Amino acid sequence: MKIGAHVSASGSIDKAIGRAEEIGAEAIQMFVSGPTTWRVKQHSEDEVEAYRARVEETDIQPAFFHGIYLINLGSQDLELVRKGIDSLVTYQTAAARIGCLGTIFHVGSHKGFGFDAVLPQVIGAFRDVLDNTPEEPWLIIENSAGMGNSIGASFTQIGKIIREVGSDRVKVCIDTQHSFANGYHVGDKGGLADVMDEFEREIGLERLVAVHANDSKCELDGGLDRHENIGEGYIGLEGFEVITAHPAFEDVPFLLEVPGVERGGPDRKNIDTLKAMRPEGMGGK
Repeated sequence: MKIGAHVSASGSIDKAIGRAEEIGAEAIQMFVSGPTTWRVKQHSEDEVEAYRARVEETDIQPAFFHGIYLINLGSQDLELVRKGIDSLVTYQTAAARIGCLGTIFHVGSHKGFGFDAVLPQVIGAFRDVLDNTPEEPWLIIENSAGMGNSIGASFTQIGKIIREVGSDRVKVCIDTQHSFANGYHVGDKGGLADVMDEFEREIGLERLVAVHANDSKCELDGGLDRHENIGEGYIGLEGFEVITAHPAFEDVPFLLEVPGVERGGPDRKNIDTLKAMRPEGMGGK
């Protein structure tokens, strides 16, 4: 179990490794473009080589990209859907260049039309991305907190998307805060056992490739996407001790997306807090 974080790749993509090193991150997640713009930066071969060299030096890996926030594969605006597909194709192509495992992203919202109504369009979009990208990087669905008619808040919906797409390249990232906000009691031992049993039944644990480790500013089943520092929210320190001890996460990297003590993003304090919770055999002492 590696403990990592979302870090900035601004300036040059290799700088993300230095920023991860500064806070003690063992794995990383990053944007390769502005999270709220369609414009994508093209990385030179020198940048890619520098990034790979820094990974070799530090062993800070695996790496994941996070898709931009504008993607909505369930939109009625087909131009917007097309832009989302193109963005994911760009990200997946970049992932293959640098050796990133794949792109974690939110599928979007059905805007009140209903999940089943937009499902064929969503499936078509997934297949479009998969057909036009290298085979190595995964397309990774992140569960949502349930706000705004979101697609993929429940494991049932995620599982249905995966079965319909029919590709081993589609994986899943569990966000602890989103799960909690959607009524999955991940911070309770019995509750987490039920949650992971449902995940296995609806999706399959072999699809789980990352965890977004975030405490929650909103209460259980509150439906809001509001991250908090580890131990300062409703999941709490005891809740994360339960999560880190669950065998389903033994080989799964944890990626922090918390506000940080100084509100500057994931920091060493949050990373050290999670590292101290790792059971023996998962990197802990």
